[in-house]
Amino acid sequence: MKAPSPPHNKQLLLERADALAGLTLGELAAMAGQPVPRDLRRHKGWIGQLLEWHLGASAGSKPEQDFPDLGIELKTIPIDPFGKPLETTFVCVAPLVGVSGLTWEHSNIRNKLSRVLWIPVEGSRTIPLAERRVGMPLLWSPSREEEALLRQDWEELMDMIVLGEVEQITARHGQVLQLRPKAANGQALTRAIGHDGEPTLTRPRGFYLKIAFTHALLRNYYAGMG
Repeated sequence: MKAPSPPHNKQLLLERADALAGLTLGELAAMAGQPVPRDLRRHKGWIGQLLEWHLGASAGSKPEQDFPDLGIELKTIPIDPFGKPLETTFVCVAPLVGVSGLTWEHSNIRNKLSRVLWIPVEGSRTIPLAERRVGMPLLWSPSREEEALLRQDWEELMDMIVLGEVEQITARHGQVLQLRPKAANGQALTRAIGHDGEPTLTRPRGFYLKIAFTHALLRNYYAGMG
């Protein structure tokens, strides 16, 4: 079956997202002519790709928003029965070389987070994958306070990268943002700045939003709807 064409405006995107709410992943997969994997261990991005198909996302893994013409990024978020996210949210790969002079205003992560279409999906392992339901979508842009927190964490983490301290960064660094290894396996390596400023090799890193941050933004939105 042919995927829908990219939505030409924000209203059409939201209408498509609203239409998915309440449907199961099995129903959505059948509509797309796709099989449902037994589990997500070898198909980690399957839910996001399925929703991208239904919504007409075009960017794929390019360093731009999923809907570049609308300036909107799509993020699926697995939640428990109480609406709390079950895991941190990957935003983008972190640059580890050529980063001196890079500012928050011109960073890929700020671009990605400037406007996000969040789609919660039931994520409890007790629910078979095909029976998990899609929730109500939320179109979000960071408030001034949220952006200030993101920027502060980003600047601190990037300072450590520039100073050759990437290996000292743990998931505990950052209030709302964390930097973690991001690779399909531990053998993948990329260039980075070493402790004495010399080039070195390390595992690729990614920026992730912490659970408390995404939980708060979902909670605030749905509380406002009630």
